[in-house]
Parts: sequence; C-alpha cells; structure tokens
Amino acid sequence: MRVDPTLFRWAPARAPQRLRAAERWAARQLLEALDDPPLRLVLWNGESVSSGASPPVATLRLRGPGVLLGLLANPALHFGEAYTQGRLEIEGDLQRVLEILFDAPKNGNRLWDELVRWRQICARHSLRRARHDVQSHYDLGNEFYALWLDREMSYTCAYFPFPEASLEDAQLAKFDHVCKKLRLRRGERVVEAGCGWGAFALHMARHYGVSVTAFNISREQIQHARERARREGLDERVEFVADDYRNICGKYDVFVSIGMLEHVGRAHYRELGDVIDGALTSAGRGLLHSIGRSRPRAMNPWIERRIFPGAYIPSLRELLLVLEPWNLSMLDVEDLRFHYAKTLEHWLERFEKHASRIEYRFDASFVRAWRLYLASSIAAFRCGSVQLFQVLFARPGYPAAWTRSHLYGAPLAEV
Repeated sequence: MRVDPTLFRWAPARAPQRLRAAERWAARQLLEALDDPPLRLVLWNGESVSSGASPPVATLRLRGPGVLLGLLANPALHFGEAYTQGRLEIEGDLQRVLEILFDAPKNGNRLWDELVRWRQICARHSLRRARHDVQSHYDLGNEFYALWLDREMSYTCAYFPFPEASLEDAQLAKFDHVCKKLRLRRGERVVEAGCGWGAFALHMARHYGVSVTAFNISREQIQHARERARREGLDERVEFVADDYRNICGKYDVFVSIGMLEHVGRAHYRELGDVIDGALTSAGRGLLHSIGRSRPRAMNPWIERRIFPGAYIPSLRELLLVLEPWNLSMLDVEDLRFHYAKTLEHWLERFEKHASRIEYRFDASFVRAWRLYLASSIAAFRCGSVQLFQVLFARPGYPAAWTRSHLYGAPLAEV
C-alpha cells in the first residue's frame, strides 16, 4: 500500500481550521448533552454555535479554549469556576440560563457522580475541621451579611404566609411556624444546635417563655448573639455556647436545629442522633429544618469547594437515619422549597443593591461567586433539584397534636 507522504507534512494553514472544527464539534457535543437548550455558545475565537432547535434566549461567551474543555470534562465544577474567574460571561438573564441548565437531563458520568457522593458520605468531620469549615463561610463578617439579610439576621428559609409578605415578616413567621409545630410551653427547656446570629433563640425566649441553650462554633455569630441578648435583657433566659453540637449535655424538653444538618456530614448522622437521644427528656420532641433532596445525590462540587466546604445535602430517607436508631417518631414533614426560592430572591435582590460595596471589601470574583451561588440556589429550588424539609419528631410518650389547627392561629403575644 502506497502512503501519500503529504499527509505527514506540517500544514500551518490547515491546523487552525482543524482546531476550529474540533472546537465547533466539542461545543455541539456539549449542547447535545444538555438536550439542545436555547443557548448560544460563542467560542474564544469568535465563532458562534447554537442548537438551532429554538431561538437562543442567552449567550454564553467562553474566554479561552480551556473553558470548553473544562465544561466537557466536569461541567458541575468548571461552570462555576469559569464564571467566577470571568472566563465565562453570560449575556442575558442569568437566572433563566441557570433554570435551563437545571432542567437539562443529567447525562454525565453516573459512576463518577456516585464516587463523588460516596467520598462526601464517608468524609469525617473532626471538631477542628468542622470549626474551620463553618468559620470559612459564616465568619466573612457580620457587616457583609447585614447588607442583604433581614433585620433579624436569619440566614435560613423564611415562611411566607402570602407571597407578597416582606422578608422581615416572613422570617418572623418562620420562627412562629416552628414554635407552633413544637408546641412550646412556658418554662420549658430548649436546646438549639447551630443558632446562627441568635434571632430564633431570642424569639423563643421572648414570645414563648422558654429557656434556651444555643450552640454555635462561628466566632462572629456567637459574639453578635451574646451582645444582642445582653442588649435586649434576655441573657438570663438564653445562653449562647461557643461549642460544637457534639458537646451538648444536660436534659431538655425540646431539641431544634434550623439549617445545621447540612454541615454535620453524612458520616455523623448517627452521632447527631445519639446527641439528640441523650439530650431529650422521656417525653421530649424536636425539629430538624434542612435543605434536602428527593433522592441521594452528590453535593455540587463547586458549591462544596467555594461556598460550603464539607457540606452534604441529604435525601429524606438519609435524614431519617438521624432518628430511626433512637426510636424517635416522625410526626410531621413539610417541604418549603418554594418558600426558600422566594427567600433567595429577596437575598439576591438585596445583594445586587450592595454589589459595589461588597466588591470593594472583597473583590470582583467574590461578587461573581456569591451571585452565582444565590442565583443557582433559586434555580435549584424552583426546578425541584433541592427541597427544604422540616421534620417534627418526638419520643413515643409525647402527646402529639390531634390536628394541625394549632399551626395557623395568630402569633402569641410577648410573655
């Protein structure tokens, strides 16, 4: 067989053409993997690629050949990395783009996804590691969070009695919604694991007449909570403990955790259940409020790397592993994912109003990362990729409510 020797000659004129053809092919493969979404990709050389199935609603501009390779290799990680670094620009509605991507079929490497999930499941969170992970997120500065949270500094899902409610009213409504589920009574003892800036603990003490011991390992949050308790004259009824939930001791009528389970780590669920079992009286009850999933899946690697290190979002079945070994009965489950989407909409709107101040304090990549985190969280809750579970549980001897009518009465007056 005679081989044409010209095939092995360097053809500089052809090389760029072949490279551009390969890039176009790779871009089409990416769009096909996403089920041909109405998006246009503009490559680093200026060439444009779209599916043609429907008119594009936005343009994704890739600043360099490495961006496309990263998206093909690991889109869940490299989309966030490229956007944060400014190597991926979105021309159009960011929220709409993210919802399109969340609705796209997940045609990635399922084996790889499962390996990532098992790594996250098996991750052990020592006291030192847990403290580092929590402080890396929550100790960015109280002034930063005060720019875009509500007056109470509540950094968890609000409860909107009606869609037009303000964020401030919705956060207070969430406090009352949880207190009513727990049927708090004056004089009871409550332990809270992961208390944030302390607003809920103070609300329980002020409006429901209970004494609260609240645990937190964030330096800035616990300092803010203690100062507020002294300022409002509640420091004798609320104790803020700068310690890990694993060191809870004593007996309580109620255990409550709002937005902490995501940081516990799947490998420590039985340990958390042991703490709850040891803390509750023979007729005690409790509530877990946590972001969750409809089925087990790995935590988004970019969120885990850049926003919430060490975090894991459980399915409802996984969440119940905290309760089942200790014969704690599940009394009520509510999914508030649409409430969390609306909460995040308020947060993102406020964040954008102060974006220039935040950029001055940190930098442009920080602003882009948090914008993407908040916007992608909205898309995830809207599309059902994640849920928000409130799980009420109790000892078998607890006299549970006969109906849910107590949940929808008027808020209690101050006691």
